[in-house]
Amino acid sequence: MLGMGNFLAYVLIYTYIWGEAVNGRVVADATGELSYFLQSGREVSRTAFIYSGIHSISIWPTVSAIMLAMLTLAKERIVFSMRQSILRGRTFISVLAVVIVLATTILTIHFTREFVDRFKPVASADAPAATLPAPYSSNTL
Repeated sequence: MLGMGNFLAYVLIYTYIWGEAVNGRVVADATGELSYFLQSGREVSRTAFIYSGIHSISIWPTVSAIMLAMLTLAKERIVFSMRQSILRGRTFISVLAVVIVLATTILTIHFTREFVDRFKPVASADAPAATLPAPYSSNTL
């Protein structure tokens, strides 16, 4: 239930602030002042940018927890249905659990590295126009 709550909170907050920071950008103007943009192009405060990035990263461990909980709930049914197969049910469950943990760990690390890389500011005058975020407008939906 906590995992589903985290995912629901992510969806609601993503909708409210119009984006997330893992695919966002930090832009430095000529005076060195930093502006934080979500991937939608909406400018947000540094605090909102950091919160959005951390919450985006937290989705992968949440997915892992939900999938492992579902696997645990289905364990007896899987074991029962795989008694006659080449791969025993308990072995299959163990292998699947390891795959889930490895995949979500790799994705968590990848998203964390992407988010940390977003803090390298792009100079607004030096950046090509295509790499700068578009101004936020509610009419662009």
